[in-house]
Amino acid sequence: MPRQLISTGSPFEEQIGYSRAVVCDGWVFVSGTTGYDYATMQMPQEVEMQCSNALATIGRALVEAGASLDDVVRVRYILPDAGDWPACWPATRAAFGRAKPAATMITAGLQEPEMKIEIEVTARLPD
Repeated sequence: MPRQLISTGSPFEEQIGYSRAVVCDGWVFVSGTTGYDYATMQMPQEVEMQCSNALATIGRALVEAGASLDDVVRVRYILPDAGDWPACWPATRAAFGRAKPAATMITAGLQEPEMKIEIEVTARLPD
């Protein structure tokens, strides 16, 4: 199976040199995704909205790859402020309540100060 590159059209993908997702050998690797609303290029202030936006972007990339959030086997959450993490739980539970992927939350600085969460996933294409 040839490698498939998926783009959201984000200007960052071209400027930095990456794909939103890469499909290879039955796997879907979704890049770290922040809370931008790519239609407006606006970043909400609330971590909950940033988390929801990131999950929606990830979901669209997975659908384009032939998968869904239910096919996610690994997720990494990165937040600059660990205190923001519990506010994200309703959105993460809604997204991954069925798949229950292996998950890690780490605290680290992100590319821009307004970014409050970044989410990266790996999914397995359904049979």
